[in-house]
Amino acid sequence: MKSNTKWALVTGANGGIGKAIVKGFADEGYRVIATDITDAEVIDNNVTTLKIDLEKIVSDEAYADKFRNIVLEITAGNGLHSLINNAAVQILGSTKDINRKAWQTSMNVNLAAPFFLTQMFLESLKSNVGAVVNISSIHALQTKRNFVSYATSKGALSSLTRNLAVDLGNAVRINAIEPAAVSTDMLRAGFEGKEEQYKLLEAFHPIARIATPEEVAQLALFLCSDKASFIHGACINATGGIHGCLSDPD
Repeated sequence: MKSNTKWALVTGANGGIGKAIVKGFADEGYRVIATDITDAEVIDNNVTTLKIDLEKIVSDEAYADKFRNIVLEITAGNGLHSLINNAAVQILGSTKDINRKAWQTSMNVNLAAPFFLTQMFLESLKSNVGAVVNISSIHALQTKRNFVSYATSKGALSSLTRNLAVDLGNAVRINAIEPAAVSTDMLRAGFEGKEEQYKLLEAFHPIARIATPEEVAQLALFLCSDKASFIHGACINATGGIHGCLSDPD
């Protein structure tokens, strides 16, 4: 017999956005399975951590089946209510420099893994009238040089979101978030000693700042809630208005 407990599975739980998503769902009363390729941080008693290699999820069916069985055992009697495909790799390089390994890793982690995880837990999500949220990127539609493999994978992830909504019908709701710059530790580390450049990045956003990880997390939480019950196949920008800006010289 099912209880009222809702379980959410979050990938990329060690990243800035991932940590905020895990905390946001746990604070809302969800039980959370926080996964990453390294040990994820335990936030509270509502969080269970699991190590997962998303490339192996894609390439090794036995490994994927084992992971699926572990998750279903943890959530026994309930199953998953929400799947948040947040994990991603951002491998930069120009068209002439990206090698096959970098390209395939980008596609495996950023695109194929969200598809196969959705497929793996489809019945569980369906039984709970659940939801999937893919964390895509502004690069799905607008990008810059040296982002060719990352931007292509995110563009495909947003397309996958729309296509799965059509293919799955009313079985499971699935949506994507396309954030612009988010104030994570990783982003801030990249601007260390470059305070003026960071201020310029903020100023270029019409809202005059960049997003916090918590804002992305709260949008993911909303999309998994009953309040978003008619939102299906949407790719929602969270860009502070920068998606409407031209970069032409004034």
